[in-house]
Amino acid sequence: MFSLLVCCGTSAFAQPGVYMMNYGNMDNWVDRQVTESGLIGGEMKHVWAIGPTMTIEGDEAYFNKGGSPWASSNVMAKVVGITKTNTSVFPEKRGNGYCARLETRMEKVKVLGLINMEVLAAGSIFLGNVHEPIKGTKNPQKMLNSGIPFTQRPKALRFDYKVQMSTRKNRIKSTGFGSKDEIEGRDLHEVNLFLQKRWEDEEGNIYAKRVGTMVVRFDKDCDWQNDATFTILYGDITKDPSYDESMMGLNSIRYGVNSKGESVPIQEVGWAEADETPTHMQMQFTSSHGGAYIGSPGNILWIDNVKLVY
Repeated sequence: MFSLLVCCGTSAFAQPGVYMMNYGNMDNWVDRQVTESGLIGGEMKHVWAIGPTMTIEGDEAYFNKGGSPWASSNVMAKVVGITKTNTSVFPEKRGNGYCARLETRMEKVKVLGLINMEVLAAGSIFLGNVHEPIKGTKNPQKMLNSGIPFTQRPKALRFDYKVQMSTRKNRIKSTGFGSKDEIEGRDLHEVNLFLQKRWEDEEGNIYAKRVGTMVVRFDKDCDWQNDATFTILYGDITKDPSYDESMMGLNSIRYGVNSKGESVPIQEVGWAEADETPTHMQMQFTSSHGGAYIGSPGNILWIDNVKLVY
């Protein structure tokens, strides 16, 4: 197995083999020590980030350190002057190193007369970065810069995983405003990888054609599955027997930063030719599949040793 790092885009195509993603062994973490506002208790919280081993104290906005391509659902928010954190991704000891533990859980914040919120937060790690501080719960995808420059054509995604399913038959939707809603259907864990060929018009709109697709969901408890390997499908896959439009279809829900520095939707407008070279890669591991603020507390997904196979 090769030990070469695969991170941001390179024009060189990888040689056949297996390559660890940059920081994909989950052994190194940034310990962000953020003290929440006194009105909600003033506790110091650990807001973990995948990156070089280091400690950062204070409530400064975070941007990826040490060339790490990974961001997560661990964020700092400042709403009506109140500093609040969410941590739903944790480092966990595994063997001689660490793995990532992704949890779906409820986050509560209550300040008499100012704010009273209970938000469902799924554990998620993804390629890209977060626009901190978070200032509200509206349009959560706009707070994320999804994907990294990438010009290679891997055959498959490989990683180690472990699954714990919630016992709930249905999911909860809780945005922090109004009452909680029940969403029919069991909460599933999801891993997705999308290769895109992107371009930008004169107005700063970002468009993309889908080059490669890989989506898998987990619905049963299991102990560690090592070197699990999932094939990436190229080109228009709508006729492939494994195609599921609800999981794999073209979408425009994710955001990217354009050349003007603005966060805009990445509008997928079609399928690329099967031999096309991508410009970007999106990848996400999440403990809940239904989108922002939807899931079942108790769902836990462990991830380790994320690699690309060529």
